[in-house]
Amino acid sequence: MLMHESAVLSLAGALRRRGWRISTAESCTGGLIAGACTGVAGSSDWFERGFVTYSNEAKVEMLGVAPALLAAHGAVSAEVASAMAMGALQHAPVQLAVAVTGIAGPGGAVPGKPVGTVCFALALAIAHGPAGPGASVRSWSRLFSGDRAAVREATVAEALRALTEAAA
Repeated sequence: MLMHESAVLSLAGALRRRGWRISTAESCTGGLIAGACTGVAGSSDWFERGFVTYSNEAKVEMLGVAPALLAAHGAVSAEVASAMAMGALQHAPVQLAVAVTGIAGPGGAVPGKPVGTVCFALALAIAHGPAGPGASVRSWSRLFSGDRAAVREATVAEALRALTEAAA
């Protein structure tokens, strides 16, 4: 059984029931969330695309994150995670997007952001209004323990859990 397979199967069921598709915007996981999703047969029914935006430049170029936002809050912040999720939603024909940005370690810690800090965001498309399509965004942070691999795996698990909850 693939790692995270049961979580992905739960997510797949929820997305299929709604007829939704998802995209991912990943920094510290380097595509592991997309990999977990596409490791399950039939994922093309609900997985649209993934953006691996490891550098700040990639966040700006691929997702439209404002350089000023990165300068003001840093890449590992709720604000940047939210902008990444919105960018993934806007750059793909999907109803739901998840974004993760964090410090997997062993280095990279900064004051107030120790190794294991990960910021998450979910962007959900909402009905078209007079101003066009809109979205709601929810962000949160977690502090995971363990080595680099453990932080990354815990991040994937949390992202899959949050996606499934949002699609339920």
